[in-house]
Amino acid sequence: MPRYLAGWLLAVSMVLSFLLSSLPARAATCPDGAEVPSASEIIALAERLTEWDDAYYRRGESPVSDAIYDQARRRYERWRRCFPERAPEAVVPNHPVGEARHPIPQTGLVKLEDAAAVHRWLSRRDEVWVQPKVDGVAVTLVYRDGRLVRAISRGDGRHGQDWTTAARRMPAVPARLPEAVDALLQGELYRRLEEHVQAEAGGVGARSEVAGLLARDALSTEAAARIGLFVWDWPDGRPVMRERLEGLERLGFADSAALTQRVATLDEVQRWRERWYRGTLPFATDGVVLRQGGRPAGEGWRAESPDWAAAWKHPPREALAEVRGVEFRIGRTGRITPLLHLYPVALEGRTIRRVSAGSLDRWEELDIRPGDRVAIALAGLTIPRLEGVVWRAAERPALSPPAAADYHALSCLRLTPGCETQFLERLAWLGGPEGLDLPGVGPGTWAALVEAGLITGLLDWRTLEAPALRRAHGIGETRATALMAAFAGTQTMPFSRWLQALGAPPGVEAALPADWATLNEWGHRDWRALPGVGPGRASALVDFFAHAEVRVLARRLGEAGTDGF
Repeated sequence: MPRYLAGWLLAVSMVLSFLLSSLPARAATCPDGAEVPSASEIIALAERLTEWDDAYYRRGESPVSDAIYDQARRRYERWRRCFPERAPEAVVPNHPVGEARHPIPQTGLVKLEDAAAVHRWLSRRDEVWVQPKVDGVAVTLVYRDGRLVRAISRGDGRHGQDWTTAARRMPAVPARLPEAVDALLQGELYRRLEEHVQAEAGGVGARSEVAGLLARDALSTEAAARIGLFVWDWPDGRPVMRERLEGLERLGFADSAALTQRVATLDEVQRWRERWYRGTLPFATDGVVLRQGGRPAGEGWRAESPDWAAAWKHPPREALAEVRGVEFRIGRTGRITPLLHLYPVALEGRTIRRVSAGSLDRWEELDIRPGDRVAIALAGLTIPRLEGVVWRAAERPALSPPAAADYHALSCLRLTPGCETQFLERLAWLGGPEGLDLPGVGPGTWAALVEAGLITGLLDWRTLEAPALRRAHGIGETRATALMAAFAGTQTMPFSRWLQALGAPPGVEAALPADWATLNEWGHRDWRALPGVGPGRASALVDFFAHAEVRVLARRLGEAGTDGF
C-alpha cells in the first residue's frame, strides 16, 4: 500500500474514532425524557432572545441581567444543537443598529466559565493584563488633531448610533486632548457611583440608567455630569501594552491606566477579581477582562470575540430556574403564600429548589405556571428571592388557588376540609417557642398525629394516651411516653402562654393580669384604652374573644383547671 494512502487511512481512522468517542459525551449533554423541550418552547425562547437583543442593540437597554441572558442564550444554543429539527434559525437581531460606521470594529469577549478555563487561557499567553469589566455602555471615540470628532455607540460592533452631540456635553469625555494626536479610543460610559461595592450592591441598574439617558433626544447638563468614561483599549495606539497605558495617562485617562494591571498567574487574576468585586470602585462591574499585551493592529479587527481578550464574570447574582409546580401554603393567620417548586439550580454555592412568590396578589399579577422560567436571586446571600418571570411556557396548565376570603385569623380552628394546612400551622405555633414550647414536639409530630386521625381540634392532644399515640407513624413506646410527659407539663403553663398558644392577637399582653372572664367582656373602648392598641388591633381582639370556637377552647381549659380560664 502506498505510504500516502496508508497515512490518509490512518487520519480518517483517527477522525472517525474521535467522532464516535464524542457521541456519548454529546448525548449526555442533551435533555431526554420529560425534559425534552417542545418546538413551541424552543420558539418561545428564541422570540424572547430576539426581543432582548433588539432592546440591547437598538435601544441600549438591558431587560434582563447579563447572568440571566447568558444562561438563556446557552440553553437555547444547547436546545438548537440537540434538536435542530425543532429550532428556528440562529437568533440574530433583525433591525438597524445605527448608521454610523466604526472606523475599527468593536470586538466582543469570549466568556471564561471558571478558574480552570482562566488557567488554560493564561497558559497559552506570555503577557497578560487584567482590568475591571465596567458595567456600562460601550462607545468609540474618534479624535483628530486632539479634537473629538465622533462618538459612536457599540451597536453590532460594525455600525452604531451617532452619540457625538451627547458626548460633547459629558465632562468625562474630553472635547480636546492634551496632545494634538489622531486617536481612536474604545471604552465604557458608566454611571458614576460613590464607594460602590459590587459584591454588596450588585449592578443597581447603573447600565440601564446610562442607556436610558443616552436614548433621550437631549442630554441635560445634570445628567451628563453623572456619566463617567473608562477607556479600555486604544486600537490604533502603540503595539506594546505598557506604552499604550502610558499614552492614555498622558492623554488624561489615568484611571484606565491605573486599573489595568499586569498578571502572570491565576492567583494574581483571582486576587484582582476579588479586590474589585469586594472593594470600592466608582462604577458597577460584572467581572474582569483579560487582555493579551501583544495583539493585532486595529485594522484587522472584526466584530466578534478575538482570541487575545476574554472576560471572567463575577459569580452570577441571579439564576434561571424552571418552575416544576406551584403550591399554595396557608399560614396560621390565613395568609396565602404561593410557593414555587423549582427544578434544582445552583446559585452562589447553594442549591435552590423552591422560592416564595410573596403574596397571592403578586402571584396573580405574575401569573406563574409550571413550565415558566423565572429569575432567582439571594436576599442577604441566604434566602432565595423571586425576581420575576423571564419567559412563559407555551402550554400553561390551569391552577386553582385557594379563595383568599375563606382564610383569615380565625379560620381553621378545627380540622375541616380545606383547612389541613392552616390547622397544622396553628398546631406548630401552639407547640413551638412562641406558644407552649413543647420539648420534642415539632411540625412532623403534629402531622403524624393528624394523619392518624387522633387530632381534629387544637386541644385534642391533651387527652391522648400511649396506646393511641403509638398508632401514629413513627411513634413507638418510648416516644409515646415522652410525648405524654410533654403534654402533661402544659397543665401548669401560665395564662399568658396559653393566650399566645391559642393565637390571641398582639396587644393582649397589655391587659394582663386580667383573666379570661374579664377579657371576654371587654369591648372596643376597653381595648383602645391600652397603650399601643389602635382601632384595627382592638377589633381583632374583640373578634378573637367573641369567636365561638375560641370560647369552646377556653371552656375546655377552664374545665381542666388551667390557670386564668
